[in-house]
Amino acid sequence: MTTDAACSESRAEHEAGAASHGIAASRVRIVGPGFGTAPVGNLYAEVGDDEAQMALDRALQLGVRYFDSAPFYGHGLAERRLGRALAGVPRDSFTVSTKVGRRIESDPAQRSPISDGFAVRGSRAVFDYSRDGVRRSFESSLPRLGVDRVDILFLHDIGRLTHGDRHPQMLQQALDEALPAMAGLRAQGVVRAIGIGVNEVEVCMELMPRFDLDCIMLAGRYTLFEQAAALPILDEAHHRGVKVIVAAPYNSGLLGEPHAPGKTYDYAPAGADTLKRAHEIYTICNEEGVDVGAAALQFPLAHPAVCAVVAGMRNVMEVESTIARSSQRLPARVWRRLQAAGIIDAAAPMPAVDAPR
Repeated sequence: MTTDAACSESRAEHEAGAASHGIAASRVRIVGPGFGTAPVGNLYAEVGDDEAQMALDRALQLGVRYFDSAPFYGHGLAERRLGRALAGVPRDSFTVSTKVGRRIESDPAQRSPISDGFAVRGSRAVFDYSRDGVRRSFESSLPRLGVDRVDILFLHDIGRLTHGDRHPQMLQQALDEALPAMAGLRAQGVVRAIGIGVNEVEVCMELMPRFDLDCIMLAGRYTLFEQAAALPILDEAHHRGVKVIVAAPYNSGLLGEPHAPGKTYDYAPAGADTLKRAHEIYTICNEEGVDVGAAALQFPLAHPAVCAVVAGMRNVMEVESTIARSSQRLPARVWRRLQAAGIIDAAAPMPAVDAPR
């Protein structure tokens, strides 16, 4: 799949919040499935340098050309590993996105095997939506990634579920400082597109009318497993010309296994009702001879707002599985059966043909 996502640039940083879709429009080209680098940043468990390198190299060999990272992923480890893999690859041949909104600090007292969900020691991540914090984070990412510019820059994990009672203050700081700083980087040409990277839907609707976003990375909310809460967001994004990149298409492991549901959902143990719904998906797909993972990767692309799907990958086997699943031909009847069973929302667009986009 090749999709051109329209990304507009503001005339100057002080105009960054105004709609400017017709001014100096640039385009981000996203080709095929995206490689999410959180797993090679030691998400939950350590991944050796060689294993991570082989996974990234194999992805490049198989034609993956979109890579998403963040300083948060392994406290810089994922970006460094990605940068090593991309060294020598022609810059115009791939798209890379990273994130701002956290600063990584040295913390020698942090000796726990897991820090912020990553198997790293001696550091910690602290939220920082200040103007200076955004610029420092971005400037630190460039040498780790080995690039002089970034195609997409996301503000990471803004939202009420993340910040609780502090959400109003954090949102205001994002609007006053973080997002204008990101728009300034876009105006300078060192970032092509800006957006937010979140796993909650309400903040998307809060921000779209208030700032000129090019795209949204939405993790785990518009998937084969669930769509209802995200559909109004996707419809509004499509109306505004904001592209959506769907991440966590397996709902953090629930739909990733080939024969039965995984044991986790939303980064926590899956409850009984969640597993029951997941088993319904597996039953229908198994009866139709369809790999649930293939359906999970391909389903979100039917919505016109969605320009790409990003899956986390840890090793060569997962890379090869993702590529195979993305290109597998699926029978149209599996979508109809999933919709009839109430798995796919009646308002959700379904793939219309027997082949992936």
